[in-house]
Amino acid sequence: MLYEWMKALHILAVIAWMAALLYLPRLMVYHCAAPVGSAQSETFKVMERRLLKAIANPAMVVAWLAGLWLAWAGGWFVAGWLHAKLALVIALSAAHGFQSRWVKDFARDANAHSQRFFRIANEVPTVLMIGIVILVVVKPF
Repeated sequence: MLYEWMKALHILAVIAWMAALLYLPRLMVYHCAAPVGSAQSETFKVMERRLLKAIANPAMVVAWLAGLWLAWAGGWFVAGWLHAKLALVIALSAAHGFQSRWVKDFARDANAHSQRFFRIANEVPTVLMIGIVILVVVKPF
């Protein structure tokens, strides 16, 4: 029964993590249009920081810990699909790291990217998520 509870925890953490990774770049798209120093820009800074610190970071940690436990408890570390999934999750974690950096850049009023850049960056977690879900559900190898 512990395995099922950990799986539920993992799924909940992944949902929260993905929600944050999909929403942060969207906030940044709108933040780009706000004049530096404006009330709107300052509001976006607070929203981005809180989303990152209160949701994205804790959700990522829980998703990783629960996922690694599930892989260990299920004996999945020998499965090829898990190796591929882990590669995609590492890429997702890198996307998280880039988003963290961008939040810090906006906080310092040092953003160097356009709205178009953030629109494209917004698609990266989606593509990775699709690959991860297919690997977990289908287990093709």
